[in-house]
Amino acid sequence: MKNVHFEAGPAEVIRPDVIVVDPPRKGCDPALLAKILELQPAARRIRVVQCIDTGSRLAHAGDGGYGVAEVTSVDMFPHNVHVESVALLVRTGTEW
Repeated sequence: MKNVHFEAGPAEVIRPDVIVVDPPRKGCDPALLAKILELQPAARRIRVVQCIDTGSRLAHAGDGGYGVAEVTSVDMFPHNVHVESVALLVRTGTEW
């Protein structure tokens, strides 16, 4: 991939442009949501991969200045009832 650059380290040091989270069925831990919202000046976009039935947890990001720009359903587990969603959250006032 030529258009990506990966870095690892403490969230206080690395200032990401895009954050991708893939939480368990129960959704993101409130402490993680708080940390993501703390990074708001740098993180313009957040990608969330989650079960459709945990989608209501996206509302937490809305309280922190992010809005849902797009949600796509993905059938990652054929032959069962579980469908994942991939949501794009964009900081209010920025383009995606």
